[in-house]
Amino acid sequence: MGTVAGFIGNKLARYLAQPSHHHGTGPATDQTHLLACVQLADVILVEGTSRFSTAIKYLTQSTWSHAALYVGMRVLRLGEAPEPCFLEADVVAGVRLVGVEEFAGYHVRICRAAGLDEAERALVVAFALSRLGAQYDLRNVIDLARYLLPTPPVPIHFRRRMIAFGSGDPTRAICSTLVAQAFQSVNYPILPVITHTLSHAPDCQGCIDEILTIRDHHLFVPRDFDVSPYFAVIKPMLENGMSAIAATRHAVSISNSIESSIGM
Repeated sequence: MGTVAGFIGNKLARYLAQPSHHHGTGPATDQTHLLACVQLADVILVEGTSRFSTAIKYLTQSTWSHAALYVGMRVLRLGEAPEPCFLEADVVAGVRLVGVEEFAGYHVRICRAAGLDEAERALVVAFALSRLGAQYDLRNVIDLARYLLPTPPVPIHFRRRMIAFGSGDPTRAICSTLVAQAFQSVNYPILPVITHTLSHAPDCQGCIDEILTIRDHHLFVPRDFDVSPYFAVIKPMLENGMSAIAATRHAVSISNSIESSIGM
């Protein structure tokens, strides 16, 4: 029974991982611009186009469907020189390292944890790398089947829970669990639950205590890094200065000129 479920689960996962006919909300990010500004332990948010991605973006009401972590220069292929590498959790391949070409043609954004020193960033990366090679049990067919419906009729306040509730290994692979765990390993906040209570301190009558509760890492989704007050949002084109913007404006100007000539 397990073998049959595993076979069906593998086929289903590969089907869901295929691109769907969906256009992104933003232009593809130039890989050169991305590499020019990425730093160790940066979170890379990706606007995916797979069937998985469509469902995740709907459930989270967000542009972003996938998160990866920049882990620095690593040997990606035996016998080749180190190159910039990113760690991601893929539902079919498991936790793996990929090169920047993995994001070719996609709209991406960088989210950078503020206030982390070099040693802490290295610890975040080390935690993520310790999970390298982990495979996911694809026998949980019911877990995978929830993504067959790209826009499930789920009330807004239940959508985040739908991703985590009752989920098996496949869902843990496509959510932002691994990246969230890596930052929580150094006690870095992402999007904590904040509550306010009256202080009981005798020397501070009327004061308010702010209590931050760490959210369960299973409940994190890619958009959380984008909206987190503790992560800076980096747009690669802007980080590369006015030269990139000037080049884009020049290309638009040429395009407009050609269209005007054709119209005449």
